[in-house]
Amino acid sequence: MTFAELDLDPSLVQALDEMGYQAPTTIQREAIPAAMDQRDILGCAPTGTGKTAAFLLPALQHLIDFPRVRSGPPRILIITPTRELANQIHEYAVTLTKHTALVPIVITGGIDYQIHEDLLEKNADILVATPGRLMEFIETEQLDMRSIEFLIIDEADRMLDMGFIKEMETVAYEARWRKQTMLYSATLEGKGLEHFVDNVLNDPIRIDAVPPRKESAKINQWVHIADSIGHKQAMLIKLLKSGELERTIVFVKTRERLASLVAKLQSADIKVCYLQGKMAQEQRNLSLERFKSGELKILVATDVAARGLDIDDISHVINYDMPYTSDVYLHRIGRTGRAGKKGTAISIVEAHETRILGKIERYTDQVLKRRFVKDLRPKNKEAKVAGKKKKPKLTAGQKKAKAKKQSKKKSKK
Repeated sequence: MTFAELDLDPSLVQALDEMGYQAPTTIQREAIPAAMDQRDILGCAPTGTGKTAAFLLPALQHLIDFPRVRSGPPRILIITPTRELANQIHEYAVTLTKHTALVPIVITGGIDYQIHEDLLEKNADILVATPGRLMEFIETEQLDMRSIEFLIIDEADRMLDMGFIKEMETVAYEARWRKQTMLYSATLEGKGLEHFVDNVLNDPIRIDAVPPRKESAKINQWVHIADSIGHKQAMLIKLLKSGELERTIVFVKTRERLASLVAKLQSADIKVCYLQGKMAQEQRNLSLERFKSGELKILVATDVAARGLDIDDISHVINYDMPYTSDVYLHRIGRTGRAGKKGTAISIVEAHETRILGKIERYTDQVLKRRFVKDLRPKNKEAKVAGKKKKPKLTAGQKKAKAKKQSKKKSKK
């Protein structure tokens, strides 16, 4: 199938072709026709498989099919949890609309309020926003929500996890005249999300796209066991200096851990940039630009960077600190191996982190291989036995059934 076969406008197909996209991915093939039939969508697909285009393309097609008579406020509203993801979606929308007269704009925290006020006073068709800044304009009635025809919430479950449930409910109510609603994420789980979906979406079609192998992330995953924080630091430094890692993201849990690790790496003569939630927007943009351009090949980040960032050719993700939950692990490692490319995810695990490691292995239904860094083998006994999949204990009933099955096999022989 081609994008043209999805009944997309030639201007959109031309933009996709210039971006190097010839055929839609699984989530795009399944979601775009449903969205163009004006169905509410609850979309779920692994990271790096084209979710952004899956919601942007039908929204843009709607604007082309039903052009406005006169200039005015945005008709498409896209909400996303982080500034980086908002800017990324905006850039993508700008590229897709380059052969149209459509105008995408973005408003996020960290930017002068007046700049956004000026943007909203001009003609705009697509608005990409983070919840905090969006609520400021809703509360001051500087954004006419009656004009919104499409409401799109990206990384919906993460938005709720971050405590934006009241903001999301307010936005949904203020945009109650909309024609369609779409929620997307790599994981769609939790009672809070189910309640929100029941209240906000109208008879939605749920799309759980399972991509073929060529689209799926090809991520090699393994674990290094560390005896202590010093041992962990030594392993990370050796890995980063090995020359085998190309463009790499190193994840840590907190801003304090990030500051400590960045100082340690710099003292070891390893040049890095970093990203964390409390940075000024200008600094965040500069860090990402230096990483994207290849000026610096190592980005140290808190989980603000785990969701949605689409940076080309990230070869490795390193979990210096294990995440609190299994779904965050998937989002972290999803920064590599995107669009069917190969990637590597390495976790450096201390003894107190083995519990979450076990949860991740159960969640992903795979045992992560244990490997050793040369000359830095752990003394921790977990490393010697880890990686061997334990056979589950059978109940009395299961033992009886197994014995019966074996007996039948013998009788057949």
